[in-house]
Amino acid sequence: MIHSALTRGLTGLALTAALLVATPANAVSSYNDLVGLFRDWQALENPGLRDGAPDYTQPALERRAADLKSLQARLAALDTTTWTREQRIDYELVRAQMHGLDFDLRMLQPWTRDPAFYQSVWTEQSDTPEHEGPAHHRIVELWTYSFPLSRADEKKLARELLVVPPLLTQARGNLTGNARDLWLTGIGTMQGQVESLDDLAGKTKSAGAELRRSIADARKATVEFVAWLQAQAPSKTGPSGVGKEAYNWNLRHVHLVPMTWDDEVMLLKRELARAHASLRLDEQRNRGLPRLTTASSPEEWDRRANAAVTKYIEFLRSKEILTVHDYLDPAMRERIGPYSPPETRNFFSIASHYEPITLFAHFQHWFDHAWLKHAPNPSVIRREAWLNNVWDTRAEGTATTMEEIILHAGYYDDNPRAREIVWIMLAQRCARGLASLYAQANLFDLQQAKAFQVEWTPRGWMRPDLDLLGFEQQLYLRQPGYGTSYVTGKYLVDELIKDRSHQLGDAFTLRGFFDEYIAAGMMPVSLIHWQLTGDASQVPAPPAAH
Repeated sequence: MIHSALTRGLTGLALTAALLVATPANAVSSYNDLVGLFRDWQALENPGLRDGAPDYTQPALERRAADLKSLQARLAALDTTTWTREQRIDYELVRAQMHGLDFDLRMLQPWTRDPAFYQSVWTEQSDTPEHEGPAHHRIVELWTYSFPLSRADEKKLARELLVVPPLLTQARGNLTGNARDLWLTGIGTMQGQVESLDDLAGKTKSAGAELRRSIADARKATVEFVAWLQAQAPSKTGPSGVGKEAYNWNLRHVHLVPMTWDDEVMLLKRELARAHASLRLDEQRNRGLPRLTTASSPEEWDRRANAAVTKYIEFLRSKEILTVHDYLDPAMRERIGPYSPPETRNFFSIASHYEPITLFAHFQHWFDHAWLKHAPNPSVIRREAWLNNVWDTRAEGTATTMEEIILHAGYYDDNPRAREIVWIMLAQRCARGLASLYAQANLFDLQQAKAFQVEWTPRGWMRPDLDLLGFEQQLYLRQPGYGTSYVTGKYLVDELIKDRSHQLGDAFTLRGFFDEYIAAGMMPVSLIHWQLTGDASQVPAPPAAH
């Protein structure tokens, strides 16, 4: 995945030399040793180039695996017994990152099994700290450009697009896997890249020859790659899930979730039942009240949405739920988005056009972006977004938690029918998470996972024809553990609130809790639990050697 380390760090012989300098087991280790090792890790994480594209060929992967073992040995040799709690947590973060690459190399193998891994052109910013799911190391973040382009940006974009043809040539040799659902959905992803490049060509008709040629070459290479994928598709017959054993390894040692596949199934079944039961109870409570009405025009949507943000920010401040900095209002307001006509609405736009905050509470993600920018963590190891979606329980779990916190805090007291939407949102997250668990265990294929999600989402708001349905289940198939992180993360946040409030007693406040929680950084909730409570029992022991 993309990382700022791509533009700095050691490469080639310098990296090899650094990897050979191991910390002796009997040496006194300082925290600076970990910081140096972290920098070496950032350099190793960059696979280097082959013909102008990141190198995911088998010889390169074997070299990375060998170098990774050297770094892991150096990490294991560090003596952390005299380090502070925060420093030992940083150690666990570095170990989890190395486990993430280990998992990719041994089990997930996106460069071999997943054609969508080779998508280069990204038109929208992810609301999470990094891209959801695996992505290669030279992606083109098209959303960072403003049109019409300046001459400097034309040249920059033309250079970035040069990665597409050699990468897709390389992909034909790398993609030897037999994961049918990943293959078929990957065809759709790459066809989407053709459409993105067509749109880009339309917006840059007056650009210079260099950019127009880069766009045309990238489009041609993508069209040919899609045709190749389609020709290969009939031969792809295998499962796409990683299986329970690999899923558990990833959950424990990469995402640092103190649960197993079976634990998550039990949790999500319980939460799905609670969501449906709570919906029926609120419907009973609200019987006789007028039904909600949707925004029916762009003007009404803008008025409702902006009024909702104003009310929400003031609610967070007046109810002392978290500290409201001046930059949080624009961080949320800038993400309101346009009005959606009824016939184009997906699950989330259906909800938000009834009551914007039922979705906007999940915009905690944009608060996270603002905090990362305006209040960077003092630890260099925690300052940047982590790879392999290590942060998913923190990012998605907190956003899901906030949806229910404000319900219980009284946000919808003047609009009781909106409470029903909160339970529909939770039910949908449970249904898709359960479906993803069954898909990763190869108990469901993708069509069965999608059908399960549709069946257990109330009121028919998740339909089989919605692009969102395919996008979500493809993502959760590509990234084990992501589909459950919303509900599992919320459970871990609830556990932390329970334990921290028990420690503090009457001194506990919700605002104080979230202030220290947010300050801890964008890391797994299990590590935040350790930092806030001193209890490290949720953090797994190192895995057995393999």
